[in-house]
Amino acid sequence: MNTHRNRTVLALGIALALAAGGASATNGYYTHGIGTKSKGQAGAGSAYPEELLILATNPAGLTEVGPSLDAGLGVFMPMRSYESSESMVNGACFSPSPADCTFTIGPNDLRSSSEFFLVPFIGRNWKVGDAGALGLAFYGRGGMNTRWEGGTASFTSPFTGYGTYPGTYGGGTAGVDLMQGFLNLSYAHEFADQFSVGASAILAVQRFEARGVTAFAPYTKAFLQRALTTGVPGLVDDLSGNGHDLSYGYGGTIGLRWRPVDMFSIAAAYTTKMSMSNFEDYSDLFAEGGGFDMPSTWTVGVAVMPTDSLTFMFDVQEIKYSDVDSVSNPIDNLQNCPLFNPAGDFEYCLGGDKGPGFGWDDMTVYKVGVSWDLSDTWTWRAGYSFTDQPIPKDQMIFNILAPGVVEDHFTVGFTQTMQGGNQLSLSFMYAPNTAVNGPNTFEPDVPEFGLVPQDIELSMEQYELEISYSWKR
Repeated sequence: MNTHRNRTVLALGIALALAAGGASATNGYYTHGIGTKSKGQAGAGSAYPEELLILATNPAGLTEVGPSLDAGLGVFMPMRSYESSESMVNGACFSPSPADCTFTIGPNDLRSSSEFFLVPFIGRNWKVGDAGALGLAFYGRGGMNTRWEGGTASFTSPFTGYGTYPGTYGGGTAGVDLMQGFLNLSYAHEFADQFSVGASAILAVQRFEARGVTAFAPYTKAFLQRALTTGVPGLVDDLSGNGHDLSYGYGGTIGLRWRPVDMFSIAAAYTTKMSMSNFEDYSDLFAEGGGFDMPSTWTVGVAVMPTDSLTFMFDVQEIKYSDVDSVSNPIDNLQNCPLFNPAGDFEYCLGGDKGPGFGWDDMTVYKVGVSWDLSDTWTWRAGYSFTDQPIPKDQMIFNILAPGVVEDHFTVGFTQTMQGGNQLSLSFMYAPNTAVNGPNTFEPDVPEFGLVPQDIELSMEQYELEISYSWKR
């Protein structure tokens, strides 16, 4: 393989990866698969390694993948929208206390204007001795992005009083932009041609921006500490509109693969939680002063090969969003913030150690895939994955920022092997529209007095097309 071409492709791929924008991924904010071949099978294949990026799911599979240089680019298209119903109270106050003033969204009916994202990857692997393999790759695994233009919100501001203000949360155009990238160095070793083990050291980087959420300043730890100790409310610096902030961290993966007979293999892998530095520019938004670690995952998979040309795969993956307080803490934590409970603790306010987040549950994802070698030059793939989306129905208001509600993925793909062994692969994913609705937590729910909160509905539909090329020796 040409060394100059190796360096050029690697440099170009890393540059594209660092420049790529965030996107709302598919299982919560994690992608349905990693690698073009895997994506063509709905993310299945941890027990049937076919490509370099198996290292991102199960590094033990590297022993089955020959030396190559792989590069790919995905075009990801998520369609997000939300709708809020008419309010019965519309931002009213039920006492002089600001804690008894409601926060009403709209009524709005909006579609996010960010719907097109490029997601690249690049990697290289080498054979080490007779039984070892080494891999290095840079790729994206997750992210989310929304941009809500227009709409209104009604509430009482400590600076300007009651009013109806422009934007989903009354702070103008609202949304978030999160990109997560991973630099993965993996080693795998095969024993007795049946059993492989592998491990990865992973460096991670995140880029984040929030906009249009200044109206939540009175709910923050910094605002309330200042107001209650000095009697003078002040501006909150690290909540919204501070541009992109970067976070860095690390973690690892361990995996194994066992093929006791030619027609059957089994695999298991675990990726640790990524310990990340805080987003200092958004320390008043996220729990633990800007903390935003990445959740751990585990995967178990089997592959059955009834013939030399046909393989069926089944994977189960668990995504532990409960590892990350800023993602899993429910909005109900605000009830213990001094704004709502005078005997409460500042740590339950936004930015506090126990501050509210998106309230996401853990996710268990089931993936089924099939690979068919039609000839020596053509391989066709298909897959389906399903899960329960992570957002409880009582966590709607913050999740307008991150409506990761997709549950089903249908995929197809192919690989064409060129003369000389190089491979061109393509995958396509369609995730049909899923809608989730629930009450606005910041409006009264007292049906015996004829008061019920407005309804908020989140919906999402997704498409992705990815193409990659593998240069073989």
